[in-house]
Amino acid sequence: MLFEGYARPYFRPLEWPRREPQPINWEDVLYTVGHPLVALYYKLTLNPDVVFHHPLPAGPKILVANHPSTTDPLILTTLCAEPVRILITESVFTIPVVGRLLRRTGQIPVAHDNGRAAFDEALRRLKDGQTVGIFPEGSLSPREGGLHGPRTGAARLALLTGAPIIPVGIHLDRERLHYGARQLDERDEPIRWYWRGPYAMTVGQPIHLQGDVEDRDGVHAASERMMQSIHHLAGESEKRLISRARVPAPNKRRATEWVQG
Repeated sequence: MLFEGYARPYFRPLEWPRREPQPINWEDVLYTVGHPLVALYYKLTLNPDVVFHHPLPAGPKILVANHPSTTDPLILTTLCAEPVRILITESVFTIPVVGRLLRRTGQIPVAHDNGRAAFDEALRRLKDGQTVGIFPEGSLSPREGGLHGPRTGAARLALLTGAPIIPVGIHLDRERLHYGARQLDERDEPIRWYWRGPYAMTVGQPIHLQGDVEDRDGVHAASERMMQSIHHLAGESEKRLISRARVPAPNKRRATEWVQG
């Protein structure tokens, strides 16, 4: 035969590397689904006015803001493309549906008598490369306006992780707030919902802290400087809303401005 003595070549079958199935991160899945809905709600009902004094840095960071309403944690997440884990008072987690969604999207409850657990969880998230949001007043801002003094958690987290602090000043129309309370452990926790109306945020320059986390005086001083920055930025937000209120919008159309500078 023509091919007598010809050895057939041996072909080894291809073996594709096996990949172990990765567990689904349901926190991120639910956050990814819900985040656009929150952003849409913000744009359609709250007349957003946002100014960035500096682009948000990449990587883990700590958003800190004043806290005029219970709605603030949801709106704060719209500042970032990536998921933000917000420290929120535990009373909000007892609200049906809302509390379940907050837990399943990775938000962090702050217990009245165990703030350390929330601090440790925020520290773990930052070390894992995630962004965290904190309201350093530790409660809702004063009902009549202004700010409470700061807690030191944000400054300590920044010193322990090296993550920059991003100050945010919020201002809204307090006459549009809806007041209520939520009973928790035989005490009433105030709740202030803000469903419609002007809502302004001013995002300041990143703050990079250096020093010893065990230096109490240094930590308190850093927290006070951070709060002064928030107070100043909230004042900028207030001035913009006052200015907008004086200028009638043509045909009552909503004036939405996203300014980055």
